[in-house]
Amino acid sequence: MNPNESLNVGAPITERPALDDVEAAVMRRYGAGARRAEPCLRTPIEYDPRFLEALPREIIEKDYGCGDPSVYVGEGESVVDLGSGAGKICYILSQKVGPKGFVTGVDFNDEMLALSRKYIGYVADRVGYGNVRFVKARIQDLALDLDAAQGWLDASPVRSVDQLAAFEAECDRLRRKQPLVPDSSVDVVVSNCVLNLVRPQDKPKLFAEIFRVLRPGGRAVIADITCDEDPTPAMKADPDLWSGCIAGAFREDRFLEIFARAGFYGMEILSRRAEPWRVIEGVEFRAATVRAFKGEGEPCLERNHAVIYKGPWKSVCDDDGHTLHRGQRTAVCDKTFSILTEPPGPYCRDVAPVPPREAVPLDEVVPFDRERNAVRHPRETKGMDYRETTANDSACCSSCE
Repeated sequence: MNPNESLNVGAPITERPALDDVEAAVMRRYGAGARRAEPCLRTPIEYDPRFLEALPREIIEKDYGCGDPSVYVGEGESVVDLGSGAGKICYILSQKVGPKGFVTGVDFNDEMLALSRKYIGYVADRVGYGNVRFVKARIQDLALDLDAAQGWLDASPVRSVDQLAAFEAECDRLRRKQPLVPDSSVDVVVSNCVLNLVRPQDKPKLFAEIFRVLRPGGRAVIADITCDEDPTPAMKADPDLWSGCIAGAFREDRFLEIFARAGFYGMEILSRRAEPWRVIEGVEFRAATVRAFKGEGEPCLERNHAVIYKGPWKSVCDDDGHTLHRGQRTAVCDKTFSILTEPPGPYCRDVAPVPPREAVPLDEVVPFDRERNAVRHPRETKGMDYRETTANDSACCSSCE
C-alpha cells in the first residue's frame, strides 16, 4: 500500500468507539483474509523465488506479512512460526531447514489453519519430504493445545460453573503434562507481522512464552510493524487499526527493550524500512525485523577466559553490563565467553576469543568476581609458569638475509 494512502475506516478516527475485544476484531479480519486475498494487510516483500516454486498460488496470494524471517534460519533447525496464517513462511522454512529440521506453525484462526493444513501433502510431494505441522493455540499460551482442549469440551460440554472449573483444570493439566510446545525445545521462533495483534495486557506473557520454548542459545527472529511515536488513544480504540497492524505497533525505541525485560540478550535490528508503510496523523509506521538470543542460564564461573573487542567503537557494553574496551583483554566468566564468541551469536564477528592455554577443571573453578579489574593479564590465560620459546624457522631467517 502507498504510505500516504488514506484510511478507509468510515467515521473519523477521533469518533471511533472503544475496542472491547482486540482478539475478535483480528479473528474476523483474518478469517476473511483466508477466504479472499486482502492486499491492504501486506507490505511489499521479496522472497527467494526458489522457495516459492513448491507453493500453491493460493498460499502465495494470501500472505499477510511485513518481512521474511526465514532468511535467518538454517539447515537442520527446529522452528516455531507464531501466527502462521496461510502457511507461506512455514512452507519456505520447510525447504530451508531440510529433512533433518522441523517446522511448527501456530495459529488461532480456524479458517487460516484449514487453509495452511490443506496443502501439507501437496508441498511435501513437491519438496520430497514432510516436516511441517500446523497447530491451534494462542501465541501467548504455547503450552495449551486448543485442539486437545476442544476435544475435552466436545466430550464434556460446560453447562455449569463447576464444569467450567473442571475444564480450566483440564487446560492446566494439558499445559503441564502435554505441552504443545515444551520448554527449551526449539532452535528458532519466528513471526511475521503478528505480535502486534496481541492484546497489550497479554504481550508480557507472549515474550515470556517465546523465551520459554527456546533452547539455551536459541533465537527469536521477529518481523513486525513499528512506529516512531505512540499511536494516539483514538487509534488504539479502532478495531480496524488493530487488525490492520497499526494500533498495536511497537514503538521502535522500546521494541528491543521488551526482549531485554523477558531475559533475552544480543538484540539487534536486522532490517528497517527507510520509508514508512503508513503515516497516520503524523505517526510513521514501518516494517522492521529484529533478532534476540536466549542466554545459557548457567552460573558465572572463573576459568581464566578473556575476549578482545576488535572495534571500530572505542568501547561497547553488552547486555550483562560488561564494558569491552577496544584492543584490551577483558576478563569474562565461562558463560559470557561462550555468549560472546560462539556462532551464530550476535557478537562473535566483533570479538576475538582468548581461551586459557590450559582449561581450568570444573571441580577447581570458583565463582567469577564481577567486581574485579576488567583487564585480564596475559599470564592468567597463558599460565604463570609459561616459559615456552619457539625455535627460529631457518628457511624464513635465510630468506631475510
